[in-house]
Amino acid sequence: MDQEKLKTGTTTVGVKATDATVLAADMKATMGNIAAELTATKLFRINDNIALAIAGSQGDCQTIIRFLKSQAKLYEMERETPLSTKAAITFLANILNANRYYPYLSYFIMGGFNKEAELYTTDMVGGFSEVEKFTSVGSGFELAYGVLEQNYRDNMDQDAAIRLAVSAVKVAKKRDIYTGGEGIKVFVIDAKGARELSEKEVEKYSQ
Repeated sequence: MDQEKLKTGTTTVGVKATDATVLAADMKATMGNIAAELTATKLFRINDNIALAIAGSQGDCQTIIRFLKSQAKLYEMERETPLSTKAAITFLANILNANRYYPYLSYFIMGGFNKEAELYTTDMVGGFSEVEKFTSVGSGFELAYGVLEQNYRDNMDQDAAIRLAVSAVKVAKKRDIYTGGEGIKVFVIDAKGARELSEKEVEKYSQ
């Protein structure tokens, strides 16, 4: 099939705060010029302390999520301690690198919290890097980066990081035709664990 006709897109964002890691994403799933879904979920909880933002092929991303969730459960059962963010991103990188000749068409942002905020990003063939401040992946990443670069401040608290992440996705939704949907999903990972914000909570940060 013509790959341009099957082009997909999204905008996912990760921001580190002093007391949390924030992930945000749009909710539009596209296939060519068709908006296949307007309430797509692109943020997933892996365990109590880790969440993942996805971009790329939905099927490939879902396969990776299943691998990560099962590995997190197995690790905790065997060692009686949760899988760490560093271990999770290393496991993910190994899967991607092992399939580099037939790659998963997926990019990921992983957020965690272990005494401090943790943020990583990967490419399709298993390269990963720790992010100091913020990152964005997907078709609207350039638009999101403009907002992030201009408005990020050192020592941001959780509320400020959420507002910034939501603002970055909002700008991408306005100008990137492959980013959109009915709302914005937000996950916060802090000392209390990984949790999804409600629609009302997100709306508060959108104003």
